[in-house]
This record gives sequence, structure tokens and C-alpha cells, in this order.
Amino acid sequence: MKFLDANVFIYAFYKPKGKLTEKQAWMKEKAKEIITKLVNGNEQFLTTIVHISEMTNILKKALSLKDLHSILLTLHALENLEIVSITKEDYMMAVELMNEYKMDPNDCLAIYIMNKRGIEEIYSFDKDFDNVERIARLP
Repeated sequence: MKFLDANVFIYAFYKPKGKLTEKQAWMKEKAKEIITKLVNGNEQFLTTIVHISEMTNILKKALSLKDLHSILLTLHALENLEIVSITKEDYMMAVELMNEYKMDPNDCLAIYIMNKRGIEEIYSFDKDFDNVERIARLP
């Protein structure tokens, strides 16, 4: 099982107004490949409701409500995507990790949940995960 960070969804679905840089185009293409794996059921994935919400807050500015609604319904229907609920205690544990990892609370939440569930790989474009022991960042 692999953790799926919010930025994968954002790069896959966000429709930019201008021309993408070479790096942005690469990330968009890789994100689409990951989403294809997700939709085709080729791998088992896990994310949190917080990461789904983070993705929604960005995509609501770039997509129609109809398109966003469709994406959210599809994600919740996928059998190979587990969307974990987060308790206040889970989030506070993530907040406690902020000083150790020098990362924002949602990234620390991913680390906390991955450690709790024994997940060692994360699909993310956030290079901060490269500095976290026991976690391999993909792609």
C-alpha cells in the first residue's frame, strides 16, 4: 500500500491558465500516471480525509463544481483507495511532529499515519519527504 499525497491530485487535475515549465509538465504527466494506476485498481492506496480536503480547496478554484463533484464521488467509490478519518488526537500528534520534521501539519499527518499503518512509500512531489527516514518518495 502507498500513501497518496494531495499534490498528486492537484497536479493531475489542475488546469493551468498559462504554459507549464518543463518540470511542471513532467509532474503533471507523472501525476496523471499515478491517478491512472489508482482508477485502474493496479495498486492499493491510502490517504486521509484531510488530504482530500486539501486537494478540494485547491481544485475548487480551477474546476467546475460539477467536475469536482465527479472526482470526489469517484475517489470515494474506489475499492483500492482507503480514505482514513482523522481524529483530533491524530492531528495533534502530527502537530507535535512539526518541530522534528520542519514540515507543515498536513505533511506531518501523512508521516504519522504512514508510521501508524506501516506504510513506507508515498506518492508526492514534496521533496521534504526525502528527508524522512523509513519513507520513500515516489515517483
